Amino acid sequence: MIADYIVNHQAEFWIIVGFVLLGVEVMTGFSLGVFLFAGLGALAAGLLMMATILPETWVAGVACTGISSGAIAALLWKPLKKLQGDGSPEKDNSSDLVGHEFVVDTDISLTRPGSVQYSGIGWKVEIDKNAGVDSIRAGQRVTVTSVEVGRFIVKLLE
Repeated sequence: MIADYIVNHQAEFWIIVGFVLLGVEVMTGFSLGVFLFAGLGALAAGLLMMATILPETWVAGVACTGISSGAIAALLWKPLKKLQGDGSPEKDNSSDLVGHEFVVDTDISLTRPGSVQYSGIGWKVEIDKNAGVDSIRAGQRVTVTSVEVGRFIVKLLE
């Protein structure tokens, strides 16, 4: 009974399948993309059947869904990649700790960071790669140029 209805109403079936797949894509947080393209392909198949451009058969529905899914994926791939952004977000160096000055307790270098206690927290101390020095001796005064999680990036105070 239901199978007969589906066979006799292929256009509606493919449209429903398309919306279900799009719903799954939305529920998963647009994480896969497969459901997005398959859903749009199924919608295209259903709409082409409704417009009587395609015959209402299983072979036509499956073939059109597959081909249109691939075509839609090829067309939308670059625009959707642009929406995702180009790599990692820019570092936010707007911390109140930028500009903080202190004296390093131990020798540090580009390959051997030091540590400092500040405000009850142990911070790793690393030399800023743009500081122009390879090492800083214990007892020298530095200023914080950037702050990352648990880490001060410093340069010699001028």
